[in-house]
Amino acid sequence: MADTARPTNPAGRPVVRPLSPHLQIYRWTWTMAMSVAHRITGVALYGGTALLALWLVALAAGPGAYGPVAWFFGSILGRLILFVYTWILMHHMLGGIRHLVWDFGHGMEPGTRIAMARLTLVGSTALTLVIWFVALLAR
Repeated sequence: MADTARPTNPAGRPVVRPLSPHLQIYRWTWTMAMSVAHRITGVALYGGTALLALWLVALAAGPGAYGPVAWFFGSILGRLILFVYTWILMHHMLGGIRHLVWDFGHGMEPGTRIAMARLTLVGSTALTLVIWFVALLAR
């Protein structure tokens, strides 16, 4: 069997080594930030989907249950939550499309990779504003 003893320094003390490189040695990049944002938005979609389910259950339950839910989502706080949920949904969708493009081996050049990461943020913001602009005009 191989020797699994920890290496020691000349003084006989165990050498303390990190298990893996830590974030402090990496330079923060756009692709790294968008990867973290993609994961956070993925988790946040659970909460938004629960709110959507709440709305659908209230709608199916009748006017007595739907009234308070409709009032909440029509309030300033409710609209803010819906606006943020829209951005989260758009950001996660565009991040998924970016990863799909990468899975096909395209866009991996450094400049293209950074541009795609930036466009994920810009595109999700623009799509959110367009969706809300059209929704408010349709009212």
